[in-house]
Amino acid sequence: MKTKYEREYIKFGLKVQYYRKLRGMTQEAFAEKAGISWSYLAKIESPTRVFGVSMETLFSIADALDIPVSKLFED
Repeated sequence: MKTKYEREYIKFGLKVQYYRKLRGMTQEAFAEKAGISWSYLAKIESPTRVFGVSMETLFSIADALDIPVSKLFED
């Protein structure tokens, strides 16, 4: 997907990865807790591809990480 917000998508995925690892969770364990598939999470966290998420998924990820959604967009 080509978008002018490519950098923001990548940063979002890396933030998800950062907080997941901070909590000591594998992709598999975190994906299950967030109610998404492991392969979907891998696409979100990938630093080499742009992959957007729905609002539903965004809130599920933040809930599973036990952080406010805004934390996933901070610099």
